[in-house]
Amino acid sequence: MNYTHRKKESQPEISHAIFHCSVIIYVVLMKTLWNSLRRLYFNYVHYNDRRAIWNAIRKSLRLEASQAPLLSFAPGETSKAKPRREKEGFFAKYCQGQGLDIGYGGDLLSSNCQGWDYADGNAQYLKGVPDSSFDFVYASHILEHVRNPTVAIKNWWRVLKTNGYLIVAIPERNLYEKRTRLPSHRNNDHKHFFLLENDEAPDTIGLCPFIKRTLPQHQIVYARVCGSNDEYAIEAVVKKIK
Repeated sequence: MNYTHRKKESQPEISHAIFHCSVIIYVVLMKTLWNSLRRLYFNYVHYNDRRAIWNAIRKSLRLEASQAPLLSFAPGETSKAKPRREKEGFFAKYCQGQGLDIGYGGDLLSSNCQGWDYADGNAQYLKGVPDSSFDFVYASHILEHVRNPTVAIKNWWRVLKTNGYLIVAIPERNLYEKRTRLPSHRNNDHKHFFLLENDEAPDTIGLCPFIKRTLPQHQIVYARVCGSNDEYAIEAVVKKIK
C-alpha cells in the first residue's frame, strides 16, 4: 500500500518535469528564431540588399551552396534582366557550356551554371577553382562589393576558358547611387562606384577603361547601360581570346 501510494504521488512530479523540459526547449527554439530574425533585420536595414538577406538565411540554416535554388524567394537583378536577355538571344550567344555564377544569391543565371556565394569563399580569389575551367563566368552586382576589383576580375578571368565570355553587371552610379562620392546611401557595403567610360577619382571606376588596362588578350563584345525594367546597371560581355 505504501509503495502504491508513493507511486501515485510521483506522477505529478513527472508531469512537472516534462512541463519544465518543454518550456526550456521552447525558450531555446524561440531564442534561435529571434537571433535569425535579428540577423535578417540587420542585413535589410544596413545593406538593403537581397544578396545579404539571402546569405543571412543560408548562414542561419547552414545550407550548402547546391541547396540555394530551393529557397530562391524573390526576383534579384539577374531575374530582372532575364526577359530582356531572352529577347536579345543573350543565353544562346554567351551562356553555352558550363558556367560559373559568382555571388548568385539564390538567383542563378541559368541551369548550366555552378553557383559561388558567401559560404563558398572569397569571390576575389575563387580559391580551389582551377584555371580555364568554365565556358562563361557571370558576376552580377559583385564588383562594387569587393575590396580589390583588380584582383577579383583577374581571378574571374583566370578560371575562364579561351574563347569563353566574362559577363559583368554592376550598378551604374548616376542611375543607382545618384551621387559622386562614397559612402553609398543605397548600400553601405558598396566600396566603389562605376560609370561606363569615365574614371572619376577617388571613388568612381570607368568599367571599359578598367577592363582595358586589367585584362590581357580580350575583346569587349559590348558594354552598355541598361536602364529599363528597373535594372539601373552597366552590363559588359568580354571574350577571352588567344
